[in-house]
Amino acid sequence: MKKIKIAYLGGGSKLWARVFMTDLACADGLCGEIALYDIDLPAAERNKRIGDVINSSPNTVSKWDYKVYSDIGGALDGADFVAASILPGTFDEMESDVHLPEQYGIYQSVGDTVGPGGVLRAMRTVPIYEGFAKAIKEHCPNAWVINLTNPMTVCTETLFDVFPEIKAFGCCHEVFHAQEFLCCAVHEILGEEKPTRHEITIDACGVNHFTWITEANYKGKDMLKVLPEFIDKFYEKGYCEQIGFEPQDFRGNNPFLYGNKVKMDLFKRFGVLAAAGDRHLVEFMNSSWYIKNPEDAEKWLYHLTPVSYRKKDCADKIAQSERIANGEETITVKKSDEEVVELIKAILGIIPPIISNANVVNVGQMQDMPLGAVVETNCAFSRDSVKPITAKPLPKNVSVLVRRNCENIENTYYGIKNRDLNAIFEAFANQPLCSGLSLDDARELFKKMVNATDKYLKDYFPLEKLKLC
Repeated sequence: MKKIKIAYLGGGSKLWARVFMTDLACADGLCGEIALYDIDLPAAERNKRIGDVINSSPNTVSKWDYKVYSDIGGALDGADFVAASILPGTFDEMESDVHLPEQYGIYQSVGDTVGPGGVLRAMRTVPIYEGFAKAIKEHCPNAWVINLTNPMTVCTETLFDVFPEIKAFGCCHEVFHAQEFLCCAVHEILGEEKPTRHEITIDACGVNHFTWITEANYKGKDMLKVLPEFIDKFYEKGYCEQIGFEPQDFRGNNPFLYGNKVKMDLFKRFGVLAAAGDRHLVEFMNSSWYIKNPEDAEKWLYHLTPVSYRKKDCADKIAQSERIANGEETITVKKSDEEVVELIKAILGIIPPIISNANVVNVGQMQDMPLGAVVETNCAFSRDSVKPITAKPLPKNVSVLVRRNCENIENTYYGIKNRDLNAIFEAFANQPLCSGLSLDDARELFKKMVNATDKYLKDYFPLEKLKLC
């Protein structure tokens, strides 16, 4: 049994913490301490109580000592791994991120990665991550750091820029859904029982939430050659890869669902498979393509997820967490589809090396993207090692789309790093979703969005210079 310490920054998480804790409870061969740190101390305390409940489950094979820390240094001291999963600000700030642009005809289905909402979220997040990187360097410089916060690319870049020697990577499950989509094609077209996603080997590359699968293989079968028949069959009505759901279910009580029609249309156009969910994909391209208005979302079978839904969902999850912590509701201890625990075990050498997608600095694994930028490709995870794997080049017409976003993310980051509001604005105005704005409207919108979240920015940015933008 390998004993380790995991520092969890954002340990008051309302949902992902429960997933992580139950996955750890199923992790045969591991045990140790989970150090919960959060500026919302009562939320971290509640998760500690949930952890204690999980420890008492008959399905638990690995029990962990959950401890709450009021200071980040104590949580990090002696940590072997650091997991970072935070919400920068509150859903009130995200509400302005997502819905203020609608006054200017800009709609966002997620609003946490790119587009106007992604830029403002990055402005709130980077200063926090600068502090995380400095604290990790001081308290646990040899720890492996797993970033799970959006905007994934900017957060991961901050860690590497502030602490270049850091052992870090960003982890995202969006590519897994694309593998599930390919599994559906195996079943529907090849007539075989639906395989697990691990049976589909892929080559994927891009930037987080705009990653593309350029090769996919199932038992020697080129799945990209199977997809045209699958797409011809399901293009009009869509196809939901999640078991138990139909393409139209996004209109019901789950606005995170989608019918993959955007993904299928992009494949028809470019011949490679976009790997993220449609709600993310549409925000990386010109607004007139797939997200011009709410009617477009309806046409392309996805939802413009309102922040009001997120607020209600958060309140529901807090109430559920309280019930679980108080023993009023049972928590099911079973392994999720997330891979974080498997990646930890591979890095520890407990299991054989595995290959999975990860966000790390580009050292040449994506030859058509800037060196030093954070990109998402396959990486090999083995004992104390995460090595990026050279990706197959993207088709030129796709590379142009990815590169524009990659450069925008870079410019956003360096504008924030330098506290340069003019540079941030230029990255803001160059967002594909802002392509229909005049410069005057772009400036006005940027100022409104900054002012709406100024209490999270005023300690870091010279907001008195905002009029110069």
